[in-house]
Amino acid sequence: MADPKGFLKVTERELPKRRPVPVRIMDWKEVYEQGDPAQLRRQAGRCMDCGIPFCHQGCPLGNLIPEWNDLMYRGEGRAAIERLHATNNFPEFTGRLCPAPCESACVLGINQPAVTIKQVEVSIIDQAFGNGWVQPQPPGRLTGKTVAVVGSGPAGLAAAQQLTRAGHTVAVYERDDRIGGLLRYGIPDFKMEKKHLDLRLAQMTAEGTRFRAGVDIGVDITWDHLRERYDAVVVATGALVPRDLPVPGRDLPGVHFAMEYLTQSNRHLAGDEVFDQISAEGKHVVVLGGGDTGADCIGTAHRQGALSVTNLAIGRQPGEARPEHQPWPMHPTVFEVQSAHEEGGVRQYLASTVEFLANEVGEVRAIRVAETEYLDGRRVPKAGTEREIPADVVLLALGFTGPESRALDEQLQLTVTDRGNLAREADYATAQPGVFVAGDAGRGQSLIVWAIAEGRAAASAVDRYLEGDTSLPSPIAATARAISI
Repeated sequence: MADPKGFLKVTERELPKRRPVPVRIMDWKEVYEQGDPAQLRRQAGRCMDCGIPFCHQGCPLGNLIPEWNDLMYRGEGRAAIERLHATNNFPEFTGRLCPAPCESACVLGINQPAVTIKQVEVSIIDQAFGNGWVQPQPPGRLTGKTVAVVGSGPAGLAAAQQLTRAGHTVAVYERDDRIGGLLRYGIPDFKMEKKHLDLRLAQMTAEGTRFRAGVDIGVDITWDHLRERYDAVVVATGALVPRDLPVPGRDLPGVHFAMEYLTQSNRHLAGDEVFDQISAEGKHVVVLGGGDTGADCIGTAHRQGALSVTNLAIGRQPGEARPEHQPWPMHPTVFEVQSAHEEGGVRQYLASTVEFLANEVGEVRAIRVAETEYLDGRRVPKAGTEREIPADVVLLALGFTGPESRALDEQLQLTVTDRGNLAREADYATAQPGVFVAGDAGRGQSLIVWAIAEGRAAASAVDRYLEGDTSLPSPIAATARAISI
C-alpha cells in the first residue's frame, strides 16, 4: 500500500473527460480524452489494499486489483501489466466494455465513491501497448494435441490464447469474414476502436493461434467432421438469437433487430460496401430496450445524423442510489447515463409497445405505445393511455434468448437447458467426449468479463482432458445462471 492515507487525502472520484458532444458525434473515435497521469496516480492511491479485497469477489476473473493499483501509484507500469495479465487476457476490452462489478464491490464504496478501477485497468494496458511491453508468449513445447475453438468473441479468444500457450495447436473458426465476433461487429468504435482488437489478434497469431474466418461450422464443415479432425472442440458461439417483439406491424419494413443495424454500421466503417444499409440519417429513430445494446444504437444513430432518437424501456426507471435489496458488495441496478445518452435524444420508461403503424407505402411510420402497469406481477399496457411516436426506423435491443443450437442439436446431439443454453457440466464438458462449452452459449447473455473468465476456465478443463493435468488457472466453475443486462 503506497499511501496509507490516500483514500483520506483524495475523496473525489475522477475520470478523464469525455470529448465535447458536438465534436465527438462528428466522428467514430472513442469518447474519452487522453487521461492525466497525475489524476490516474491520485485515483490509484485511493485503493486501501483491504485486508479482504471484495473487489476480487466482484470480478469474475479475480483480478489482483490492489496489487496493480499500488504499482500504478508507484509508477511501475511494466510490473502492473504483468499482474493484470496474470488474471485477464484482454484488459483492453474489459477496461472499455465491462460495467465494472469490481467497483460496486469496492470497500471504499461503502461511504465514498469507489476507486476508478476500470480506468486504472485500461490505462495500464494502453501504456503497455504504447511502450511495447505486450509481446507474444509462444509455448516452449508443443503437445501434439489439436483444439478447435468455434467462435471468436471474448470467450473463444481467451480459451484459444490459454490453450495455445499451453502448447496445443489451436484453430479458431469464425463464420464472419473477420475475427472478433461481437467485439468486431457488435461494438461501435466510439466505445472501442478496432485497433485494440487487431493488436491483440496480432499477438495471438505470433504465438501460434490459427484463425479461420468465413467458415460456418455446421454448414461449411459439419460439427461431426470437426470432432474427427481435432482432439477437442470448444463451443464459444455466444447467445446470438435476438429476443423478438410479437406485436402487430412487427414485419413492417423499417423494424430491425439492433444487432443487424450495428453490424452493418461497423462493416461500413471498416470500409465494406453494405447494400441497403439501415441508416438513421434524417430519420426518426426509436430504440426499444434500455441496456448497453440500446445505448450503442443511440450513439450510432446520432453519428449517422438522425432527425430524432427516442429510447423506450418497458420497466421503471432505476434509482440513482443503490437500492436496499442490492446492498454492498452486490452489483446494483442504478440509473446510468452513458456517453450516448449525453449526446441527445429522449429516454422514456414505463412505455409498452402496442403496435407498429404503417404509412401509405407499407413502411413503418410510427409506434403506438401505452403506459406500463403491473398486474399480477406482469407488465401490461394500461388501457386508455395509448399515444403515437414518429418512427422511420425501429431498433429492437431487447436482449438475446440463447445460442443458435439447431445444428449443434442435429449434428452433435447437444442438449439445451430450459433457459435455452447449451447443457454442460461444472467443468464445461458436454455429454459428447472432448466437446466443451464456454461463454454465453452455455451461460446465457452475460458480461464480457464473464466470457473471458469462462474462456480461461474452459481452457483449463480442456488442457486437463488432453493431458491428464493442467497448470492453467481455472478461476470459476461453469454455472447455468444467466445474467440479464
